[in-house]
Amino acid sequence: MPLSPAQLKAFDEDGYLFLPDCFSGEEVAALRREAELIYHSGRPEVWQEKSGAPRTAFAAHTYNEGFRLLGSHPRLIEPVEQLFGEKLYMHQFKVNAKAAFDGDVWQWHQDYGTWARDDGMPEPRAMNISVFLDEVMPINGPLMFIPKSHKHGVLPAGHDEATTSYPLWTLDHETITRLVDAAGIVAPTGKPGAVLMFHGNLVHASTANITPYPRKIVYLTLCAVSNYIRKPTRPEWIAHRDFTPIEPVADDALLQYARSHRIAAE
Repeated sequence: MPLSPAQLKAFDEDGYLFLPDCFSGEEVAALRREAELIYHSGRPEVWQEKSGAPRTAFAAHTYNEGFRLLGSHPRLIEPVEQLFGEKLYMHQFKVNAKAAFDGDVWQWHQDYGTWARDDGMPEPRAMNISVFLDEVMPINGPLMFIPKSHKHGVLPAGHDEATTSYPLWTLDHETITRLVDAAGIVAPTGKPGAVLMFHGNLVHASTANITPYPRKIVYLTLCAVSNYIRKPTRPEWIAHRDFTPIEPVADDALLQYARSHRIAAE
């Protein structure tokens, strides 16, 4: 799934791309079912909100076949290889829940700020590419981006360990106000199977979900192999130490898995 010159230009200028209809309903339905099983599995990789609702499941690609196939899918791997010009490894993989009624906020932050400070990643040659498992609506806590904010490099941040159950390097109100005054805020929404990819320095956040509609999104943090982390401080299942280049699976591998999974479930 190569990116067009217009898409490459838009990514460079705005720091993100929204790609609707990347995965079929069959593919997404299988992953959505398995995400719910993982959230209630009691595994240590599953973090919970302060309310007890699931918040995020790390490293699902290492213990679930469906998510392993997603983590090696050419529709996700090839565009990032195109941007970085080299092979990739999986720095982080997570399935964020944003549960109905109880999904908490993700504060304003830059991902690369965390990867650099906590993991020793040399350069912002890594990015998140995300897959919607549920419909993402304006009302159920969509990702909010500040366009062009990746052009400012790594911004000063404070380590917030109090607001939510997940510690995060967050930006202060003055910085966010200045960036928003200059470029505004966008919140891409779409159906299950849509994909968002965004620069590691793009400032983003999401609000709490107090609606009856869950909002699950899978995040692959894909890093250029030459940019592997040097000084990790977090557990291996949060910041991976396996720098083996990802070899993409066949384009229909996840679809075939979804079909066999549905038959087995029935």
